[in-house]
Amino acid sequence: MLETPNRRDMPPTSRSDSRCEACPVRQRSLFGVLPADRLDGILRQVDEAEYAAGASIYTTGERRSTVFTLRSGYVKLLRFLPDGQQRIVRLVKPSCTFGLEALVGDTYGHAAVVLERAVVCMIPTTAIDGLRRTTPTLHDQLMRRWQIALEEADVWLTELSTGKAPQRFARLLRRLVDANGVAPLFSREDLGAMLAITPEHASRVVTDFRRNGAISDVTPGRCRCNLAQLSRLAAGDD
Repeated sequence: MLETPNRRDMPPTSRSDSRCEACPVRQRSLFGVLPADRLDGILRQVDEAEYAAGASIYTTGERRSTVFTLRSGYVKLLRFLPDGQQRIVRLVKPSCTFGLEALVGDTYGHAAVVLERAVVCMIPTTAIDGLRRTTPTLHDQLMRRWQIALEEADVWLTELSTGKAPQRFARLLRRLVDANGVAPLFSREDLGAMLAITPEHASRVVTDFRRNGAISDVTPGRCRCNLAQLSRLAAGDD
C-alpha cells in the first residue's frame, strides 16, 4: 500500500443530542429523504467530527464501517502515484457523501484529506443497512449518490485532465463557484494536483487569471469570478 499522509484529525464530538432536521445541508444530504420522525432512531448512532485543514479522515486501503457526509468545508480524495506524487481525483463539497465503499465491505479506494476546516457526520454502515431494509427511498438515494460519484469521476477525467492548463482551471472554478460568484482558491500545490501540473505552473495560471480579470481576490482563499471570462477561457478562447 502506498504511503498516505499522517492522520491529524480532531476527536469526534458525539451528536447524540443533535437535531439533524435543523442541519443546514440536511435536505441535500443522504438523509434528506427521511421525515423528521424517522431521524430519532439514528441520532444516537451518528457522530460528528471537526477536522483541521490538512487532517486525514481515512487512508487508502483502510477498512472501516463508516460512511461520511460533509457538512461544511472541502475534502480532497487522493490517489498516490508510484513516485510519491499525489493526484486529487475528486473534491467533496458540503452535503456530499463519501466513503461509500464501506457499504459493500470494501476498503477505501482513496485517501480523504481536508482542504478547508471541515465538519463531518460519521454514519455507521449498520445504521444505513437497517434503514435501507425498511425505507426504499433511502436505497434510491444511495444509488443516486453512487451515480453522482461516478459522474464526478468522469468530469475529472474529461474536463480537468484535457486541454491547456488555463482551460482546466477555468472549468474547475466554474464547478466551484457559488451563487454569489465566489469560489475557493486552493493552494498552488493542491491546484497542481487537481490539474496535473506543477505548483509553479499553477501559480503562473492564477497570476494570469488575476491579470486578465477572470478572478479577483475577496478574502484569503476566496476569489470572485468573472463568469463570462471563465466561459471563454474554458472553451479555449484565450
